[in-house]
Amino acid sequence: MALVLSFALLAAALLGTLVLFQGQQRADRWVGHTFQVQEQLSRVLSRLQDAETGQRGFLVTANRAFLRPYEDGTRNLSRDLAALFALVSDNPNQAAAAIRLDACARERVARLGVGIRLVEAGKRSEAGQMTQFGTGNAVMERCRAIVVAMKDAEGRLLDARVAAAAWQARLFTIWVVMSAIAIAVVAYFVTRAAHLRTAHVAEARDALARANAQLLQEGESRTAAEAQVRQLQKMDSLGKLTGGIAHDFNNMLAIVIGSLDLARRRLHEDASRAGQHIESAMEGARRAARLTAQLLAFGRRQALAPTAVDASALVRRMSELLRRTIGGDIEFAVRPAPGLWPSFVDASQLESTLVNLCVNARDAMPEGGRLTLATANMHLGDQGEVPPGDYVRITVQDTGHGMPREVADRAFEPFFTTKETGKGSGLGLSQVYGFVRQSGGHVALLSEPGHGTTVQLYLPRYTGSAKPEVWTPASERQLEHARGSEIVLVVDDEVQVRALAVDALRELGYVAMDAEDPDAALETLATHARIDLLLTDVLMPGMTGRQLAAMARKRRPELKLLFMSGNPADILGEGGGVADDLPVLPKPFTMAELGARVRSALDAGVVPVA
Repeated sequence: MALVLSFALLAAALLGTLVLFQGQQRADRWVGHTFQVQEQLSRVLSRLQDAETGQRGFLVTANRAFLRPYEDGTRNLSRDLAALFALVSDNPNQAAAAIRLDACARERVARLGVGIRLVEAGKRSEAGQMTQFGTGNAVMERCRAIVVAMKDAEGRLLDARVAAAAWQARLFTIWVVMSAIAIAVVAYFVTRAAHLRTAHVAEARDALARANAQLLQEGESRTAAEAQVRQLQKMDSLGKLTGGIAHDFNNMLAIVIGSLDLARRRLHEDASRAGQHIESAMEGARRAARLTAQLLAFGRRQALAPTAVDASALVRRMSELLRRTIGGDIEFAVRPAPGLWPSFVDASQLESTLVNLCVNARDAMPEGGRLTLATANMHLGDQGEVPPGDYVRITVQDTGHGMPREVADRAFEPFFTTKETGKGSGLGLSQVYGFVRQSGGHVALLSEPGHGTTVQLYLPRYTGSAKPEVWTPASERQLEHARGSEIVLVVDDEVQVRALAVDALRELGYVAMDAEDPDAALETLATHARIDLLLTDVLMPGMTGRQLAAMARKRRPELKLLFMSGNPADILGEGGGVADDLPVLPKPFTMAELGARVRSALDAGVVPVA
């Protein structure tokens, strides 16, 4: 009964409070309405006075510049009168007064217009006589009297409405206080009854608390054990990863350092042998760069340059390259689907992925077999791992020895390989997996011992307006050279990287300049009348490449930009990086890659820097 009574009192208090609050709000709105009417009356009178002032200035000077107040006043007068009538439409007396004010204002404007037309007709003396007769002033005084009367009426309404609002406020306060007292009294009795009931369940609560504490202790022990197991697994995986990286990098560094040492010793004695050693060092460096790219691809951290790509056209153009790669002992078939949807993907990375998969298929068929490369349009439903939608499917299928289930389950792990030592790094499929997932797609691997392997790449369908680009294999691409006397400013705090970039640009025909830091670059921009492209590192002491680009753009809005970095976090826009919408040249780079990115940056429009 106490609870029912308390709820009833609370409901009555809330209902009464709501009713009184709404009444007070209505009273406050009427007070505000009065102020609006008075303000609108002042605005109408001000419009008439502005029109009169502008007309008199024109009558005296015949200069149309003095008519601006007149034109502004008369143009806005009708709108203000309409707004006034809308405000007082609820009051018949004020509405009638508003109608009289409208007629008076129109009459005053008409008389002002007669004087203006006389002056425009060259009859300034007649216009002056009209002013002396004072008929227009009488109309103005009549309008002013109507405004004063309406304001007085609103003032009386204001007094009444303020009094009503004050009464509503007092009534609201009294009701709230009485409701609070009643609720407090009921709450006291309810609390006392609840306290008695609580005492009866205290023992049960304590028993439950002891049981919960025991369960929590057991749960914490289990969680700690699971965390320890996960940490051991993580350290084991990290050990395998770092060991694989160290092994492969040490092998590559041995090739690079040993070859360069031999080349240095034989440079003057046997230039031909020195060139062979330099080429061996280049191959070791390229393998190290590929290993880094594969690690970044697996971690989905590589910098991609996606475009609209026709996968069927790409497969057709790659067919000869792939045929030469897999050799003549394997039957090779290409089945591009007609009418294939475009996909939004990095074409060069897709090329590398397909070559990687075909090489794996070739190695799985040492005694020959059949390799099929096909494309198709696919619609995937809700499968959990990949979002439903339209996809372009690229299938690489071989008739090799296949993989058992335990091997297929680990095929995408980095440094996991079943090949002999020196035959593979174990990063091929992990690179494929990372690239496709970073592109928003999905990879499926189907394999069975003795029945070959099928790898299916699902790339999201591109629905934009860009047309698919014509893809050219990397082996057929030519060096991009300068066109005319294009000037490039290279900024990098690493001396050797800067010197390498400058020499390569000059070899490609560019006028190359260099700066050791952002401050020196800004001085160069200030002292040289023309620089076409700023090629800058992302992270440098004192100022980032993006900050340098923003300051350079303030001085030269037309300056083209190209960033370079060896840190994927910089390229992906983390920690003050350059983000995805700006051109980037990843390190390390070859002369061909440098020429292509520089040419693309110069030919593109000016990309804004935030």
